[in-house]
Amino acid sequence: MSMHKPRIALAALALALLAACSSQGPGDQAGPGKDQGGQGNQAVGLALSTQNNPFFVALKKGAEDAAREAGVQLIVVDAQDDSAKQIANVEDLIQKHVGALLLNPTDSAALVGAVEEANRAGIPVITLDRAVDGGKVLSHIASDNRAGGATAARFLKTALADHGNVIELEGVPGTSAARERGEGFETELANSSLKLIARQPANFDRAQAMSVTENLLQAHPDVQGLFAQNDEMALGALRALDGAGKHDVVVVGFDGTPDALDAIKQGKLAATVAQQPELMGQLGVQTAAKALHGQPVDAKVVVPLKLVTREAAH
Repeated sequence: MSMHKPRIALAALALALLAACSSQGPGDQAGPGKDQGGQGNQAVGLALSTQNNPFFVALKKGAEDAAREAGVQLIVVDAQDDSAKQIANVEDLIQKHVGALLLNPTDSAALVGAVEEANRAGIPVITLDRAVDGGKVLSHIASDNRAGGATAARFLKTALADHGNVIELEGVPGTSAARERGEGFETELANSSLKLIARQPANFDRAQAMSVTENLLQAHPDVQGLFAQNDEMALGALRALDGAGKHDVVVVGFDGTPDALDAIKQGKLAATVAQQPELMGQLGVQTAAKALHGQPVDAKVVVPLKLVTREAAH
């Protein structure tokens, strides 16, 4: 009996080590390119700001599809719009020794330290949709948000015959997307006769946009146009306008989500500046795969935008 005990102990230890190597960290994973522990240089981390938004759900899908096609493991973590949580998510991905980090920051300034930590670990960082204000970024993949904001302003100028009062609903303060869309919109609006009578953050959120718009309408009932920096806020604003009996206000959004396109077809939303989030996610993974193989990548990749109106939506 005593001769078999070491063998039993060794077998138990081997099983324990195998279980430890097979365990997965937090986050969704896709793609067959796994090494021991599902970690290592074959893995790509995708740190998203939120999944409580159709735009980022589509971005994640595009990334997962590209990961499967490229044979790359993808570890997805969701910050739920919490910068502290996203910093912890990124630190966890660094501890997993991912080969590359795809980052959609909750806040462009707050995530600088996390990017610098990835830099020190030798992990290339690729930002998606939103930029960071510091640290070394290998590639930034996004739409031209300033150009998109300007497109929304030009649409309102034409739709309102260059006359009337306009409200702007801003996204999450501190994000590059909100800042750039606002800059593009307001610069172009200054070249028109339209008057920006109010602007207020609604954090890219539909319910908040409804509440903010209700309050703004109380203070500024004479409004003819509204620009929301994403479609979720545009849809929330439409509910507030409907509740106030204001059905002639021209509303334009940003993103091109399915709900927004449906609202355009129904004649409720006038237009949206449509992005391509799935393509953005695909390009992110493809760029990360190039980096993993030591191939050169573009420092900036611009994903095309297009204005979608009722005529174009059908």
